[in-house]
Amino acid sequence: MRSPYEPHRAATRDDPVRDRDRDGARARVLVVDDDPTVAEVVAGYLDRAGYAVDRADDGPAALARARARWPDLVVLDLMLPGMDGLEVCRRLREQGPVPVIMLTARGDEEDRVLGLEVGADDYVTKPFSPRELVLRVESVLRRSRPAADGGHRLAAAGLSVDPDARRATKNGGELALTLREFDLLAFFLRNPGRAFGREDLMREVWGWDFGDLSTVTVHVRRLRGKVEDDPARPRLIQTVWGVGYRFGPGGAVD
Repeated sequence: MRSPYEPHRAATRDDPVRDRDRDGARARVLVVDDDPTVAEVVAGYLDRAGYAVDRADDGPAALARARARWPDLVVLDLMLPGMDGLEVCRRLREQGPVPVIMLTARGDEEDRVLGLEVGADDYVTKPFSPRELVLRVESVLRRSRPAADGGHRLAAAGLSVDPDARRATKNGGELALTLREFDLLAFFLRNPGRAFGREDLMREVWGWDFGDLSTVTVHVRRLRGKVEDDPARPRLIQTVWGVGYRFGPGGAVD
């Protein structure tokens, strides 16, 4: 019988979803799920796609594995025994920056939003296609690295973004941004004064033509909390009613 997590075509080593870290070694993914069937299937597909895979079946084990060998990305189940995925994500963020893809049960929109609120960069709902998950991993890892051709530093309204270093500051102070928050801010700075719908932002920033648009809403809210002087009255990232969002001040590229 086909597993509900098994797609019709397996990822192979010849697929273009393989990724490498900056030293040329295989990118390392930590898979955290207490369901051994799901963990085995996900780890198998990631391994065949060219990734080095570590596994953990609960929160403390995940944190220990991350400390022993820091991953390039974490695939993290939301529902874990003892310590849930939200707490694991928070503690990982305290240790250092790392992209996180959250696995959630279908229909649990509130839990998905909570996952995004604590810093998850993406999520996939169960049951899912491992092929889709591999593509999500590839997309998130690709966007977490500097552009090969080098990006120009962006600056406006006291904000500065260095795409090469993936470093963002506000009035000279470092901003602690997640992967998607950084990409979202850089996109706004590159396109000042233009209004974008959530569908546009999902496509341009996340690289997906489909998805839960609440992901965009949550990330805009989180980003406002870090770049606005008063997030309740945003001056920089403005809401355009009936359309979406616009970065208000005229931007500049150094």
